[in-house]
Amino acid sequence: MEIKQRIQLLLEEMNRGVYEKETEIGLSLLAALAGESILLLGPPGVAKSMVARRLKEAFVDARAFEYLMSRFSTPDEIFGPVSISRLKESDRYERAIDGYLPTADVVFLDEIWKAGPAIQNTLLTVINEKLFRNGDKELRLSLKLLVAASNELPTQGEGLEALWDRFLIRVISTCIQQEKAFYSMLLDDCDEKKMEICQWQITDEEYVAWQHEIRRIAVPAEVLSCITDIRKSLMKVEMQDSEVRREVYVSDRRWKNIVRLLKTSAFIHGRTSVNITDLLPIYHCLWNEPDECIAIRQIVIRCLFSLYAKEITSITSSLKSDLKVSRVREALDKARLKGDRRDDDLLITDHFYYQVESHGTGNTYIFIVDYKNMKEYSAKDAPAIGVMYTDPLNPKRTIIRAFSDTSQMQEEGAERVTLFRDDKHLYMNGVRFPMRRLKRGEEQQLSLGNLSITDRDYETELEKVAGNIDKLVKDLSENIFASEEDRKGIAQYIATIRKEIAWARVDVRKLRYGDE
Repeated sequence: MEIKQRIQLLLEEMNRGVYEKETEIGLSLLAALAGESILLLGPPGVAKSMVARRLKEAFVDARAFEYLMSRFSTPDEIFGPVSISRLKESDRYERAIDGYLPTADVVFLDEIWKAGPAIQNTLLTVINEKLFRNGDKELRLSLKLLVAASNELPTQGEGLEALWDRFLIRVISTCIQQEKAFYSMLLDDCDEKKMEICQWQITDEEYVAWQHEIRRIAVPAEVLSCITDIRKSLMKVEMQDSEVRREVYVSDRRWKNIVRLLKTSAFIHGRTSVNITDLLPIYHCLWNEPDECIAIRQIVIRCLFSLYAKEITSITSSLKSDLKVSRVREALDKARLKGDRRDDDLLITDHFYYQVESHGTGNTYIFIVDYKNMKEYSAKDAPAIGVMYTDPLNPKRTIIRAFSDTSQMQEEGAERVTLFRDDKHLYMNGVRFPMRRLKRGEEQQLSLGNLSITDRDYETELEKVAGNIDKLVKDLSENIFASEEDRKGIAQYIATIRKEIAWARVDVRKLRYGDE
């Protein structure tokens, strides 16, 4: 049986009789196989302790330890009492650890932040190195998973930052949301203690062998690049319903452990290297405040699709440029076909411009279409309204445009002018300027030609990127650790990308068939 199918069947058994805790149980198993710990944050009575008990059922003959912390809890209650016989017989300070945390495979510590400094300091080593010092001996623990729970965040300024950082996965656990699941829970008379032994349990030998295989999982460059994008985005997290951007700190140690988590996810999905899809659940590892969770999930989702979003932006930008050139060329062709030959000897510059002589430095130009469409001045007609501005692409050149809609005058530093013409001149603010004409023997610049429009098959490019996006969405939906909320978040983001693709396809049709 493939490892992915095995884990899916195991999770199905572990979730039987538990309602809306698929995320907590799934991520707890992921943490256990990665050698990490998990924190469940939520109010009392939302089955946080049940998650730990179900994780015990994931392993053959697993031993469990469960304790409710208080400010009066002592190390003896967690790590075992001091052995009086050892102290008397050999003058050695050792704890009788059997039945306590040091001998457990799965540990559940409720109200973790109420523990005193002596317990917290020992837990740092237990969680990170899986080591416990008992007297003069250093014991390597069989601990596979430590699940901690609390209904509050650690109080700042009390030295809890190091312990908080040790919990790689942090899950916000809530009451049952769906009424159907809520009613099922109310009417469920199943006795939790009489659960049958799961046939998909993991043996100690399998667990050790899997750890070796997980270490051999490769991490490709594209995954590292996506991690870099996420790191940069965490420097300015846009909070919901707020204009404030927050910098979210994630330690180097956490990133190192996140990579271990990604390798574990790849192994569980039956791959020999990490895939972009493995990154989806890591937002549970990145938030420090609960209100950051949704925003960071959106950051992760955006980064997963960033490669395709950049492709769409590139296609759209090039497409709009080509469409603009196409429209100008079409307008030029229409203007030239009007049958008015009075401008045939005007010099065309850079495909689109006529040159205005004797103005400024002599580098003043007007769009051909604007000049051709301009009416000759008469006492009955008002002059055209135009704008004169410095060409942003060539600061030495001044551009004149004529607009029927003055709202288009948005160029920075633009000067409003009045414009009209006669057969040979342009009148600007009532001052007459001659137009640059072809000299004897000088050849006119020909039509725009194919050089003005890129030779790209936009339709095929859009189809390809849309297909890649659909495939990634499908792959993400098949991630064992993706929740229903994750899928909704992906769907919402992809809806915006598909709109961009749809508008780009409209522009492709315009480029091919015109605006009509």
